[in-house]
Amino acid sequence: MKKNVSTVLVVGLGSIGRRHIGIINNIFPDVNIVLLRHKKCSEKEYGSLRINQCVTTLNDAIKTKPQAAIIANPATKHVEIAKYLAYNGIDILVEKPISTNSKDAEELVKICEKNNVILMVAYNLRFLPSLMHFKQYIQSNLIGKIYSIRSEIGQYLPNWRSGSDYRHGVSAKKSLGGGVLLELSHEIDYLKWIFGSITWIKSHTSKQSDLEVDVDDSASIILAFKGEDGREVVSSLNMDFIRHDTTRKCYIIGEKGTLFWDGITGKVKLFSDADNHWVEVFNSSSERDHTYSEEIKSFFYSVESRTPPLITGKDALETVLAIEAIEYSSFTNSKVVLQ
Repeated sequence: MKKNVSTVLVVGLGSIGRRHIGIINNIFPDVNIVLLRHKKCSEKEYGSLRINQCVTTLNDAIKTKPQAAIIANPATKHVEIAKYLAYNGIDILVEKPISTNSKDAEELVKICEKNNVILMVAYNLRFLPSLMHFKQYIQSNLIGKIYSIRSEIGQYLPNWRSGSDYRHGVSAKKSLGGGVLLELSHEIDYLKWIFGSITWIKSHTSKQSDLEVDVDDSASIILAFKGEDGREVVSSLNMDFIRHDTTRKCYIIGEKGTLFWDGITGKVKLFSDADNHWVEVFNSSSERDHTYSEEIKSFFYSVESRTPPLITGKDALETVLAIEAIEYSSFTNSKVVLQ
């Protein structure tokens, strides 16, 4: 049975919550926005955002009869609220990560399945045109058999959000679900999206910098994927909060050449054995805002058509399981087998 979206509940008015509200205002101007936050509502904080109603309790949120909800509060609170909404038949888009632990994530997935609730997780990189083309080039056998994968993401935490003190943000606090693995789990998600399930993990995570955080700010990870011909394909993944020269890159080394994705510039390049030099095969600038808009449109489409979302709760659960394996591998200095 189809469902029309006329009212959306947004949980949280941080930077990502504000972004989602602004997008809905622009793309779906007839949709009512109900804001749920833990403290008293103040219209002065809305700025240019159009918010039709603000509530401070889940019971009052349910009374507004939203068809869908966007959960954009700290990760440690995601499942608590999402379960309540799912029991009331409200479809959910939850910010990444779905949860800080796999037990809660698995429980939420089961509740949503039982109540026929759409559960989508906001890994917006999957809507990035350059990454989508990068995936297509790999799957079209452009560079032949895959030999190796090398991925990295780094950005200096104090520079993430201008005008705010990084020490008080979610990313810096373990109690709110911060840390390099959870905050930068986009990389784990897109590698799984392209190459499939992870078979084993070996890692080292640590706090390397003098930043005032109580979480790991660096991770060096080896991930193994099972290739189409049954071979293992190994990926190195480096993640950090401490790099001043912001970077997001992935190299795929294959039998016919190397494919390179630059997530900052939106470029995809090919170094083939035929040309023996780098050739730009795709270029799309100003991609970031596009991904959030496409993400919201995709979520609304799933809600209204009752079709599975692009990024499911099970996809996100697998990412949390991988993060737990990374942490365990680092703690025990061991190889962790997932399959």
